[in-house]
Amino acid sequence: MAFDSTQQALRAEMLLEYAEVEIDLCPTPKEITAGCALSIQFARGSFGKVREIVISESVEIRGIFCRGEEGYDPISLEEESR
Repeated sequence: MAFDSTQQALRAEMLLEYAEVEIDLCPTPKEITAGCALSIQFARGSFGKVREIVISESVEIRGIFCRGEEGYDPISLEEESR
């Protein structure tokens, strides 16, 4: 999950940790254009919980991305957990 501001990245980190979602704060991959150098990595199985928190807490994100064969593919918040 990438962000446009460090403030939103740290806010999301706090909310997700409080909800006991296992995350890693990491540098934003260079292939993802974002205004913030921090991203949050989480397991695909946590997508539903992450989605719920992002929407309910109005966290401003650049997007959620999944590593694909040719870079990073965006994942819509409307998609259900797979």
